[in-house]
Amino acid sequence: MTPFSRALSLPFHATVALVLIVFMTVTARAVEIQRVVSPQGIEAWLVEDNTVPLVAMNFSFDNGAALDPESKSGLTRLLSATLDEGAADLDSEAYQARLEQLAISIGFSTSRDAFFGSLRTLAPTVDEAFDMLSIAVNEPRFDEDAVERIKAQLIAGVRRQQKEPNAIAGKAFMASVFGEHPYAIPTSGTESTLESLTPGDLDQQHRALFSRSGLRIGVVGAIDAGTLGLLLDKVFADLPENTELGSVADAEAAFGERVSETLPVPQTSIMIGLPGLKRDDPDFQAAFVMNHILGGGTFTSWLFEEVREKRGLSYGANSSIIPYEHAGMIIATAATRADRANETLDVMLDQIDRMATEGPTSAELEAAKRFLTGSYALRFDTSGKIASQLVALQNADLPIDYFEKRNAEIEAVSLEDVQRVAQRLLATQDPTVVTVGPAVN
Repeated sequence: MTPFSRALSLPFHATVALVLIVFMTVTARAVEIQRVVSPQGIEAWLVEDNTVPLVAMNFSFDNGAALDPESKSGLTRLLSATLDEGAADLDSEAYQARLEQLAISIGFSTSRDAFFGSLRTLAPTVDEAFDMLSIAVNEPRFDEDAVERIKAQLIAGVRRQQKEPNAIAGKAFMASVFGEHPYAIPTSGTESTLESLTPGDLDQQHRALFSRSGLRIGVVGAIDAGTLGLLLDKVFADLPENTELGSVADAEAAFGERVSETLPVPQTSIMIGLPGLKRDDPDFQAAFVMNHILGGGTFTSWLFEEVREKRGLSYGANSSIIPYEHAGMIIATAATRADRANETLDVMLDQIDRMATEGPTSAELEAAKRFLTGSYALRFDTSGKIASQLVALQNADLPIDYFEKRNAEIEAVSLEDVQRVAQRLLATQDPTVVTVGPAVN
């Protein structure tokens, strides 16, 4: 018996673990992407790989939680959590039991800008897997008992967030920066909005959100284009051509406010925000490299070095560049003792100012580019990661050969590029600063 035939008799988690371990030991090869169009016009990007008998598919629909009505915030989050709680003639228990029996994984999630789905299956059960996905996408049940159970879980999560400094800081930050824009509304909803949601609300949102026009699909594994095309039609061909939802306007983010929340916890959480870039901005790669030097390189960045290594103010400090569909941000975070929060904040702001006024050295730039190009392959060490990247490329309107071009774009970033984008983003606007922690005398 081969390892993979033996895997078919294992429990789901053991099956997937075995397959992924074998997959990750295979020598990396160039990723060759095919554009597949099904008989009924559904497009997907496919990386055919027969190294292991596994098929992974990720997909997304345009629009996400940002289009929730404010009175029903959390609706799309609840939708993502209930789509696999029964479909067609299978109630929640029967649907989940069938997935477990066949070693199939199906999941859904949402961001502010998109709604995501994923499927993982062994090749021998690919037909059954797409059948199970098809009924979840097209015939979800939204049974009242299942909906109430998931609502209770999400409400419990919202209550926990009310005591978590990072969650409080994030909510206060988004409210400060985005004001009346939908991005300011928590994707998780509130206790009252979640409590008010009904199976009818979910059914309406499902019908409004899913459409062929906003669909992007990435598939990786032991499946050919012809077989995939027929399976894509099984899942997606009957969806309406266009969504019934409206659209979200670009955000006019307002930075510069200082917000302080008091919470009786051991540490103070700090969040600093400045304008960033959307993904289609010509300066995006320069900003990406700049951010790696500032705070994106966990153990090598300026923030980590100055905040943790030199002063021991925090276990870590970092920054991220966040390209939403309708706004861009750079966010830096840290957590520290309450009596050293002001010192930590000052050090972080000093490093941001240093990047804006001085910029990195040539040696720092070259080290950052070596890391960013050398570590890029880690995004492709499992089929699931590759499928996710294929969808991300499509959502960012990047070309199908981007994987081949990306490292060259990073290599092309010059010291002047980094200095220019640092000036553009970090020197022209006062940051928004949010702190959450205990009161200090």
